[in-house]
Amino acid sequence: MEQTTTRRKATRQKAKIKLGLSAVSGAGKTYTSLLIAKGLAKGDLSKVTIVDTENNSADLYSHLGPYNVIPLSAPFSPEKYIAAIKECEEAGDEVIIVDSITHEWEGKGGCLEIHSSMTGNSYTNWALVTPRHQNFINAILQSKCHVITTVRRKQDYEMSKNENGKTKVEKVGLKEITREGFEYEVTTNLELDIKHNATASKDRTGLFMGQPPFIPDESTGKKILAWCESGAEVITPTVQLMAPPTQPIAPAKKEEPTNQQLINSAKVELDLATTLPELVEAWGKIPIPIRAVPIIKELKDALKKKLTPKQQ
Repeated sequence: MEQTTTRRKATRQKAKIKLGLSAVSGAGKTYTSLLIAKGLAKGDLSKVTIVDTENNSADLYSHLGPYNVIPLSAPFSPEKYIAAIKECEEAGDEVIIVDSITHEWEGKGGCLEIHSSMTGNSYTNWALVTPRHQNFINAILQSKCHVITTVRRKQDYEMSKNENGKTKVEKVGLKEITREGFEYEVTTNLELDIKHNATASKDRTGLFMGQPPFIPDESTGKKILAWCESGAEVITPTVQLMAPPTQPIAPAKKEEPTNQQLINSAKVELDLATTLPELVEAWGKIPIPIRAVPIIKELKDALKKKLTPKQQ
């Protein structure tokens, strides 16, 4: 039966915070995230786990309490992070700290290295890597735990020309070392300076945006927790079953691919093939009628370029 959701009034529901902390090296991302997590966990650090990619740096603050650590080492694939997040959820954690997400993007075995190691068309390869990165983002956003992510920042520069036409280089702020746009995914994003002061670059809670810089601590976590728990109970979407039609509905007519669509598909197959057996297999996938059209000469030329003189 066809299903439809029921319209309702907008209501802010109880939530699990997705908090981003970004800073240059030495600004205190790990220590700060632990203090905030302690407040979120109502003082019980045994309900907090750090997914540590920073060479066991999370163990340096064990004097704060009995929090847990999942060390991650290279390769820093998205799937490795996802598995660690799931492990924390299954253990019943209240707070997960991912320290840091930079390695998933720029580290050894991260998305950039995965892409650079692939052969074939760069654009097509991103179509394979991007879903893996998005699964990692979704694992954070859809987690049933509070999640704090840390990310490294670096100074970014921009080249421009002045009124005399001379080129000048200007500092344009600190850039997060992860895929662009990550800070827009989280609920709140705090930037730490080298003196541990935080300012909000994005804040859906309304607790920090426009406020003076401050040094986050356990009370910051308590303040966020109060906001998370002040909403209504989470609403489970209801569905309304529609009555079956009195007349049977004819199945949709299957659309046959056009010649051009088949040719484009064949081009992708040939472009991704890197060895002679793969090329032969890709050529065999092209329907015989399509091989006969004049434009197929372009595909044959592409195939010849892939082969060495000896293979031809």
